[in-house]
Amino acid sequence: MELRPGVFTAGFAKLTAEGEIRGRLGLEELARAVEKQAKINASNGRHAYGTRTTARPGEGPAVISGNLKRSVGHSPIMKDAGGWKTKVGPRVGFTPPYGRRPTEAHRYGYALETGLRNGAKYPWLKPAAQFATKFAATVIFNKAYGTRWKRVF
Repeated sequence: MELRPGVFTAGFAKLTAEGEIRGRLGLEELARAVEKQAKINASNGRHAYGTRTTARPGEGPAVISGNLKRSVGHSPIMKDAGGWKTKVGPRVGFTPPYGRRPTEAHRYGYALETGLRNGAKYPWLKPAAQFATKFAATVIFNKAYGTRWKRVF
């Protein structure tokens, strides 16, 4: 079979356009998976403010007020020179439903992740990203690019 001029180019253009769409949709799903796992990881027990935590260093933090868990989200998916991107974590300036002043959930989340003054770490976001990229990403990729891939030529 002989290809007419432009058929090959048109096929790759269509393939590229479909890959762009599927890549963005896949990233959206992956961001939601990281978000969901981060909220689970940031809920390792519960205790009142000022009382001893039920969480152990090396595990996710325990819930005190729930602000950290409620603040977790992802930024809008944007395209740059490297492709699609988004950021997942506590939203800066998050205002809890019961208050009028923004909380410092992003600073608190960072401190838990990297270490408190006493050196104890309660990682919750990095393990969520590792879990999602190890397990959820495979399912998402297969769903986006697997058996449903259309023939373009």
